[in-house]
Parts: sequence; structure tokens; C-alpha cells
Amino acid sequence: MDATHDNPPATGGFQLDHIHGGEGERDLRQAIWRGWRRRCPACGTGPMMNGFLKVRDTCTVCGEELHHHRADDGPAYLTILVVGHLMAPLLGAAFMIYRPDPMVLSAVFAIGTVAASLWLLPRFKGLMVGFQWAKRMHGFAPDLADDAHNPA
Repeated sequence: MDATHDNPPATGGFQLDHIHGGEGERDLRQAIWRGWRRRCPACGTGPMMNGFLKVRDTCTVCGEELHHHRADDGPAYLTILVVGHLMAPLLGAAFMIYRPDPMVLSAVFAIGTVAASLWLLPRFKGLMVGFQWAKRMHGFAPDLADDAHNPA
């Protein structure tokens, strides 16, 4: 038996190198889209999140390690940027067109801002993890990290 058959594929016929990006380029657009959907950037089927914002250590479907991510404050900054740029013009337009009571206007926009932020925040976090996975950043390329620590 040769070396290619010692370890059979663990994913129902697919090669793990093909699913996990192997040695070649990983599709950035696909990884970002999968992250936006809060799915594993490698297989696209396993859930990335364990709760609202906690990223799983490994994918429950393909076993891809996801604990390497370093999203940190990036998703919060992106959320503030997008929600602020959406709500500010809407707030001005709603005030100029409808002239509602300021308390009603502030209550409606406070609820809208919180709802938009809660919807966008986990999606931006998934997007950032997908981007990091596709670009092999922060430990998502274990072969490169091992070579950097152990020079020949």
C-alpha cells in the first residue's frame, strides 16, 4: 500500500487538502462569503460560531482549526462604520421630511441602530475570520509557521 492510501479521506470522498485549501491559493471571495454567513471558511457547512460572537476552536464538520483568528476589535469598528454611515443620513432625512417629535425620532433610531449593530457584528466577525483563513494569516498556515520557528 502506498503513502497516498494510508490515510483515507475523512470527508466522504473529498480530499482534505482540497477542502482546506491545500498548498495552493484559497478562494478569498468564497471564504469571505462563508464567513459572512457564519460558516466554516474551509468547508462552508460547519457553523463557525459557538454562541453570538465566540468562534469555535475547530469546525464540527471538517475539523479545520479556527482558533488562530485574531479578529479583535475589527468587527466592532466595521459595524460602527457601516451603521453610522447608514443611520446618519436616514436620521437627517427622516427629520427633514416627517418632522417627528425628537423623542420619537431618537427612540426609533436608537432601536434601529442597536438592531442593525447586533445583526452586523457577528457577520463582520465571520467575514474577518474568513479573510484571515484565505490569506493564511495568524497561524492558518501551519506549515509556514513551523518553518519560521525552526530554521534549517
